[in-house]
Amino acid sequence: MKAKKILIAILPLVVFAILVMVFKSSLNKDPRELETKLVGSPVPSFKLASVTNPEVILTNDDLPKEIFLLNVWGTWCVSCYAEHPYLMKFAKEVPIKWVGMNYKDAPKDAINYLNKYGDPFVYSISDVSGQMGIDLGVYGAPETFIVDANGMIRDRHVGVIDERVWNSVIIPKLKAIGWEQN
Repeated sequence: MKAKKILIAILPLVVFAILVMVFKSSLNKDPRELETKLVGSPVPSFKLASVTNPEVILTNDDLPKEIFLLNVWGTWCVSCYAEHPYLMKFAKEVPIKWVGMNYKDAPKDAINYLNKYGDPFVYSISDVSGQMGIDLGVYGAPETFIVDANGMIRDRHVGVIDERVWNSVIIPKLKAIGWEQN
């Protein structure tokens, strides 16, 4: 009986200690870094229409055969509007291809967006159902995947790419996989 009373007295302290350890370990994590199990894996197979030319069906075979960036965007995404001018700038100034993935959007809205704000992409994949986004593990938009010449996902950035992120995050990650800015 005495052992049971001691156990009951100690149990809250043990639970508290476990909770403290869990919370402490979570403090060391960057909340902007979302894990992806796809790093080191190929871009998931897809067979989807082009945003700007819906009768054209795009597949993995259409992906660039060089290092490129796969940007997930949508007209419903407020942050995508903030990011878009930077994508336009980088697409003009930097020799790297951008492939867009229009995520869970009405095709008409996506076409109007690109017509109004410009199209930085070699093409945009129309993921109306969101299945490709699910296959990529997309949490939302914008998200950008760094993909190598073999179609393997090498890294992922969640959030807006602006001048600071481009220079301090994206460029170093591109260089780390052998991309050279000419």
